[in-house]
Amino acid sequence: MDQKLIDKLKLRKSEGTLRSLSCFEGFIDFYSNDYLGLSKASVEDRSSNHSGATGSRLMSGNSQEAETCERTLAEFFNSDAALVYNSGYDANVGLFSAILQRGDTILYDEAIHASVRDGIRLSFASAYSFEHNSLNDLRLKLERAKGTIYIAVESLYSMNGDLAPLKEIAEIAAEYNAYLIVDEAHSGGVFGTSGRGLVEELKLEKNVFARLITFGKAYGCHGAVVLGSHSLKEFLINFSRSFIYTTALPPDDYEIIKRMVTGTSIVMRQRELQENITLFNSNTPLVNRKSDSRSPIQMIRIGSIEKTRSIAEQLQKAKIAIKPIYNPTVKKGEESIRICIHANNSAAEIEYLSDLLNQLI
Repeated sequence: MDQKLIDKLKLRKSEGTLRSLSCFEGFIDFYSNDYLGLSKASVEDRSSNHSGATGSRLMSGNSQEAETCERTLAEFFNSDAALVYNSGYDANVGLFSAILQRGDTILYDEAIHASVRDGIRLSFASAYSFEHNSLNDLRLKLERAKGTIYIAVESLYSMNGDLAPLKEIAEIAAEYNAYLIVDEAHSGGVFGTSGRGLVEELKLEKNVFARLITFGKAYGCHGAVVLGSHSLKEFLINFSRSFIYTTALPPDDYEIIKRMVTGTSIVMRQRELQENITLFNSNTPLVNRKSDSRSPIQMIRIGSIEKTRSIAEQLQKAKIAIKPIYNPTVKKGEESIRICIHANNSAAEIEYLSDLLNQLI
């Protein structure tokens, strides 16, 4: 391997931020995005069609299951149309790289997911970040923006656990005739009526150009959907490379997505999740926690690589599955322990975690 690549690995090792894969079999889950516990739930009446898709949707991979799933999702999420992608990463890369044209301007929250950044990099638009959740900085950037303007935010930020001020951002977008795109990867299933997301909870569907919902987190399966107008769907089918040039999901996967999203247990699991989040917050009165009180993601800011690693190791020794978060995922000085609360965590498990955190921090 080239020495430049070896040197980059060595630097990560010397900084103590080298990433590695972990397996937490038999641990208590406080690290996954399975917020509603649905990945462990059985799906009744799965489709009997277990065949592969055989090709891309534009070739041999389209199916009645795929089209029925998209119609169901569009209706469920109060959208004109829906287009399913193989993952949230594929959806964001495919959406942003396709719609952003030369001469356009895209303004994105500095805490936005890497998949959005990668999609922007593949476009020819001018791109500028604005300070996290800062309406003032967004306005300043909008004053200098040229051409067609897009604004990209997440509704629930995965490495902050906080919510975007969506109502205010939607008002500003309308004021500047900008197209608003909201990534609801972590809020889909968690917020809104029957898990329809924060955009639906705030009644902003008509103010948003495109929404992204993923199914590999709260919904416990796989894939993602871009929600928007019929014209947007048609455009993506024609110009979104991560949709056009990849093999489609197997037909059975579309059936599973449809059942998990519209399942009758969602409301009950939403309630159980919020009860568990409240229990964790009341039992763990920690400082340096900026996460929203309703968020299943609770970021415990430590601010030191060494201390963060030490706390993570002690929690893992206690059979608590968590992950330490370092730069570049978060800014230097914001090293954190990322806690994910789930609907299926027991009160005893949450109290056990809280007791350990209170001792360690």
